[in-house]
Amino acid sequence: MKYESSLFSWQRSLFYFFISAIVISVSFFLFFQFVTIDPSKITLAAILTFGNVLVMSSLLTLFDGLARKFTIERRVRAILKATQELTAGNFTAQIPVRREDSLNELDQIALGINRLANELASVETLRTDFVANVSHELKTPLSVMQNYATLLSQPEVSDEERLEYAGAISAVSKRLAALITNILKLNRLENQEIFPEMTTYNLSEQLCESILLFEQTWEEKNISLDTDLDDSIEITADQELLALVWNNLLSNAMKFTEPGGEVRITLEQSDEKTKVTVSDTGCGMNEETAKHLFEKFYQGDTSHASQGNGLGLALAKRVVEIHHGTISVASAPGEGSTFTVLL
Repeated sequence: MKYESSLFSWQRSLFYFFISAIVISVSFFLFFQFVTIDPSKITLAAILTFGNVLVMSSLLTLFDGLARKFTIERRVRAILKATQELTAGNFTAQIPVRREDSLNELDQIALGINRLANELASVETLRTDFVANVSHELKTPLSVMQNYATLLSQPEVSDEERLEYAGAISAVSKRLAALITNILKLNRLENQEIFPEMTTYNLSEQLCESILLFEQTWEEKNISLDTDLDDSIEITADQELLALVWNNLLSNAMKFTEPGGEVRITLEQSDEKTKVTVSDTGCGMNEETAKHLFEKFYQGDTSHASQGNGLGLALAKRVVEIHHGTISVASAPGEGSTFTVLL
């Protein structure tokens, strides 16, 4: 698409010719109402008047063309060029904008297109990272399953080893199934394909049920469990979705707490807000890790990478956001972590 323009345009010239003719004709008509003119000179006066109209309309057309070229056409060309680059996939395209204290309508359009380009660039980066991360996460378990399947096909493998390899394949396949399930859940949550089914229920009871799911873990690791739950607190929320949040936070707390450590869960209500905290005495994390912790596939502790897929906290954050709440973390290396959910 090309923007065609010219300093002289017959449409504009014709428009200004008629305007000039009307203005001059009316002026002469009013003038000659009070003046007597020699009839022999009318023809010459008419020719001169017609010439004046042509000159005036040409000058007006030229001035209008120059004004358009420097105030409109350059801006329009820049906007068209940027939109063409965006259409072609170049999301770094930007339109120069004048000082923000003197913006006209075209500058406002340019600012809107620049913001759109920045948003598209961010979305494209997220999409690329997501595809790369998904590919990596799928490749690892598939490679493990392939290796164990190859070992199982060897004739000299003993029955004991065969059971061991089959168990490993089963464990990896479960992890792969959980990964795909979480990816689908997160995608549906982000695209608002899952709508909360709000019910009023006792949050303390739900937290207790979630805690009991990890009874075997805390007993095996001899973890001290400390709870302070206000059993009178009721909330209106999607019970099934919030269970994802509590299960994820408790799972992480149990996983990263060393044997003999402590996990603390509190529930309180103040200023019409419900506050749930899950604290542990685990390894903790630095500020950089905490900053990216709720991003998809982010795993700050690579030594525990085999125990998760980096989607749990992203899911939890999205669920909390759907409920118009916030989730945050406070942590330091060697001092454990505290996750706080405000609803």
